[in-house]
Amino acid sequence: MTIRISNVSKRFGKTQALDKVNLQLGGQKIYGLLGNNGAGKSTLLNIITSRYFADSGEITMDDEPLCNCDKGLNQIYMMGEKNYFPDTMRVHEALRWAAIFYPNFDTAAAKQLAGDFQLSLKKKITALSTGYQSIFKIVMALSANTPVLLLDEPVLGLDAQHRDMFYKMLIERYSENPCTIVVSTHLIAEMSRLIEHCVIIRNGRIVKDAPCEELLHGSYNVYGPTDLLDKYLSGKNVHSSSNLGGLKTACLSGAMPDQADLPPGLEVGKLNLQEYFIELMNEESTGSKRKEVLQ
Repeated sequence: MTIRISNVSKRFGKTQALDKVNLQLGGQKIYGLLGNNGAGKSTLLNIITSRYFADSGEITMDDEPLCNCDKGLNQIYMMGEKNYFPDTMRVHEALRWAAIFYPNFDTAAAKQLAGDFQLSLKKKITALSTGYQSIFKIVMALSANTPVLLLDEPVLGLDAQHRDMFYKMLIERYSENPCTIVVSTHLIAEMSRLIEHCVIIRNGRIVKDAPCEELLHGSYNVYGPTDLLDKYLSGKNVHSSSNLGGLKTACLSGAMPDQADLPPGLEVGKLNLQEYFIELMNEESTGSKRKEVLQ
């Protein structure tokens, strides 16, 4: 099952939330949708599920228009930040209604997950704390059994223990029922071990769309005393660097050298996904400022 987003744009007043976005999602893999606040992540997910409507462009599922198509939308479950359930509805009632709208919804699994998280089935949804609001939405999402699962900031308000539980449950669910999962998150370091493919969005535009391994290949970090590292960096392609006290870290392009080839006192390490994201955002910001100066 493949979702294609073609030249999709969306504006809210003076804000261009999405600007001619082109993207393909599918292939039973876990995508990370990454971006700073206001980048357009939630807007994109809401347009895919017809909660918002694009100003222009088209979204299809297996070459059929997805906008307002019940058949297609029933194949997608989105866990969003907003609560769309009635104020008086209780958790167990939401499970019952979910089974009506989603034919493959696993009520027994939902009740088991609720028990694991110590989520009371008798509580009103609106009476739940912020953390348990997220837990309730996680239970619903992981029990939906749809071919496409969209998770928008799924661990909002969760403590470390519950976040760890969610990550393990997500992998278990994915292993048992492979599907296309898109996770929008700011907790990149925690989610990096789960994400197979990265989609990075900035100011409403996709700036990177590639497997994580491909993105991280060809860059590395070197750490060590500032004076020693500065000598090593001479003539090398340095992306960026930062200082903390007398120590310095630099991000470089190219094949990562062996530790034995570095001067004593320096350490080399792979670039992780969070570091890559920060470096990319810094580069994009620098590029944008340069364009403004030239204009």
